[in-house]
Amino acid sequence: MSKQDSVLKRQFSEKDIQRIRNIVKGKSGSKTTQSVGYSKKSQGKHEEGDIWEEGGKIWTIRDGIKENITKLDKFKKAAVPLFCPKCKSIMNKQLDSSYFKSYGQCLDCTKALETKIKLSGKWDEHVKENHNKHIDNLINEYLQFVEDKLSESNDNFVTEQGDVENWLGGIDKERLEKTKLEVLEYLNSLKK
Repeated sequence: MSKQDSVLKRQFSEKDIQRIRNIVKGKSGSKTTQSVGYSKKSQGKHEEGDIWEEGGKIWTIRDGIKENITKLDKFKKAAVPLFCPKCKSIMNKQLDSSYFKSYGQCLDCTKALETKIKLSGKWDEHVKENHNKHIDNLINEYLQFVEDKLSESNDNFVTEQGDVENWLGGIDKERLEKTKLEVLEYLNSLKK
């Protein structure tokens, strides 16, 4: 065996030689090696709202998109997407984020919707409905605030110096109930 043969053997592996043979024979698509692979089990078709576990994560389909369910789902709802869910345009205008948080769509889609409502003659009804929804949200927030105040503990407080102080007193529940009823009556009177 000459020196030149040993150089060639070192440069080309058996796989390379087999590949060249396949090309010469016109079998360029033939495999030169065997490999072991992984095929994922087919999970079947999932529909909107289905919840399933796959790979240690919990998944669902929302608005036609597969999403994993996490502790940050509330943040996902509060975050503004890159594209408007209705018209699929980029949400980069200054007011798009505010309109998305209020109406779930971009400024242009909201303008188009409001124009249709005005042309149909139902604008006053629409404004009244939105106003009443806002008042209902205020009522719910107020009731939650009252419940939080009632569940607070007055047992001890820690000062800035780190001293623990015990305070006497607390919330006057009768006065709070009376005030709560007055506030609810006032908020309901604001409805149109």
